[in-house]
Amino acid sequence: MTLEVDAKAPDFEAELTDGSTIRLSEVLAGGQRVILYFYPKDSTPGCTTQACDFRDEFEAFEAAGYRVFGVSKDSARSHERFIT
Repeated sequence: MTLEVDAKAPDFEAELTDGSTIRLSEVLAGGQRVILYFYPKDSTPGCTTQACDFRDEFEAFEAAGYRVFGVSKDSARSHERFIT
């Protein structure tokens, strides 16, 4: 699937690192805005830099009403190691 810049993401459900699931439409219905950022692989230099940039601005995003989700094809276990 290809999306244009500023296009709305289709609804989806995803597993979080704690084993719970999240549905995009439910987050949006709760009044929060969402930032989805995609990266190729956990624990690689470029992806770590990108994730750290989001981490460094996390409080500002949260204060503005955004939830930030990083997405890659790696397993939940790999993600958990990556974010700690």
